[in-house]
Amino acid sequence: MAIAEDLAKQQRSISVAEFFEKNKHLLGFDSPTRGIITTIKEAVDNALDACEEAEVLPDIFVGVRKVDTEVYRITVEDNGPGIVPKNIPFVFGKLLYGSRFHQIRQSRGQQGIGISAAVLYAQLTTGTPALVISRTGAREKAHRFELMIKTETNEPEIVSHEEIDWDRTHGTRLEIQFKSTLAAKKRLLDYLRLTAIVNPHARVTADIDGEVTTFERVASEVPPCPKPILPHPHGIEFGALKRLADASTGTVEEFLIGSFSRVGMKTADEMIGIAGLKPSRKVKRLDADELKRLLDAMQSVKVPAPPAQQCLSPIGEDLICRGLEKEIQLDFVRARTRPSAVHGGHSFIIEAAIGYGGKLPAEGNAQLFRFANRVPLLYQQGACAITSAVSQVNWKSYGLSQQGLPVGPALIMVHVASTNVPFTSESKDAVASIPEIEREIVLVLQELGRELKAYLSRRERKKQQDDRARAVCSIIPEIAAKVSEIVELPLVDTSPIEGKIMRKVVAKKRTSDGKVCIEVNNYTAREVALTLYNLSRDAAEDADPRPDFVDDIGGEYNKVWRCTLGAGEAWQVVYTGAGDGTLDLRGVEDNRKVVVDLDV
Repeated sequence: MAIAEDLAKQQRSISVAEFFEKNKHLLGFDSPTRGIITTIKEAVDNALDACEEAEVLPDIFVGVRKVDTEVYRITVEDNGPGIVPKNIPFVFGKLLYGSRFHQIRQSRGQQGIGISAAVLYAQLTTGTPALVISRTGAREKAHRFELMIKTETNEPEIVSHEEIDWDRTHGTRLEIQFKSTLAAKKRLLDYLRLTAIVNPHARVTADIDGEVTTFERVASEVPPCPKPILPHPHGIEFGALKRLADASTGTVEEFLIGSFSRVGMKTADEMIGIAGLKPSRKVKRLDADELKRLLDAMQSVKVPAPPAQQCLSPIGEDLICRGLEKEIQLDFVRARTRPSAVHGGHSFIIEAAIGYGGKLPAEGNAQLFRFANRVPLLYQQGACAITSAVSQVNWKSYGLSQQGLPVGPALIMVHVASTNVPFTSESKDAVASIPEIEREIVLVLQELGRELKAYLSRRERKKQQDDRARAVCSIIPEIAAKVSEIVELPLVDTSPIEGKIMRKVVAKKRTSDGKVCIEVNNYTAREVALTLYNLSRDAAEDADPRPDFVDDIGGEYNKVWRCTLGAGEAWQVVYTGAGDGTLDLRGVEDNRKVVVDLDV
């Protein structure tokens, strides 16, 4: 009895803040290095969500500065709608406080844990409060808060609060200091680059210890903000059904039609009939057995899938390709978006892309980019359903070697957009193994694999044709020289013949009597659009035709001409100079920039 009383005295309840303070690894703060990335990730996610809800093109600043030994200041500033002053302490100083947890729609943040967990991590490692500045409009003053979290009660502690002048008309700025290292600087830049790829409408500027990197936007339209929908009958559980029923004042029929997605009068009557209930019964008066019968009936009746177009916001095939090409040089890139599907009553859409060649590493496994609701997943790749699905595809049949993951200069991107992404933990690092999701990923990758195989086949055929043509062209000058010697005539220029055989665009530069002549010949069978860059000290005042653009860079002149040549056509420019500059001729092929062969 005495032992039991002593044990009883030691027992007490703990707050959620106390729990995560001792289990910070669950939220992604398991190491000082990862702490920086997790903090920036949570702040950027909130900024992007807020800007999209306000239909504002996101302009986000991320700063990382060392302020003391092993102490770094993290700054994230956005141009979003701002936060009303009375809510600021709760948003940043109370775990499990947010606006999205109770809504069924696609969003980056859901539980209201991430950014407040970063504040908790800061006060745990340095004891410094978080600084928050927010302004909701040009007519309003900005509010400056210094906040901490009372871990015993999971309530915000306001260290200071004042109204200040701020140069932004609306937006939010967060500054947090904690102990960390910059060992993960490359991974931090990778995270921001990946964020820019799947958020092509956002501009992100990063200042990491004085090194500034800007990831420009490639889209000028804000994606449509997903709208909340009602829960689906096939995704409801007994506890949630009982809570909804207790809060309802209507009949069973009114409850089913008004509280669930895709349920009309006919469907509701069918459910009520299977459950053996009267439509006029008040739903809050149903006992537990009746509610269980109703739940079984709801999940047995066939109900259309939730309206994915309303609650989801996929990136889109074109924007995925443009985002990838902006950040990574590729020879081939294709993207596909699958039709919406359902798991556990929640809508989801799988998007994927595959890239090949360019500056991708030729050795080792293909690069795998994983995303969920437009957020990069950087950790726990081996535990993710996306990785498992990629490994299930037989990549050898699509022209790639395979050792689990495909091998070679390839890139695979998979994006899961869902109203409820099934993560394996609160840190949101990996997607759980859901058969419906894995099946959709495999299907879209197989579709992309077929396109990659067709490209590789075309490339191999072209390489064989080029090898044969190159072999022929290698002996043409020798034949021309012998013929010239035999007939005792001047040696002819064989470049046109070689160009026609190789089916290339060829640029030649000649200098004679102080004049530079650049001639471009299109020996292909189609029209090409070309841009000629000539970097030299030569003047361009007398160039004929005149350059479309001239820029003075470091004392040298970068002259730019643009032209369009039909099949077999030629173009030339003549100007005064020594011809000591360099040429860079770029064309357009399949909507991609390519460097054209030069003979200078």
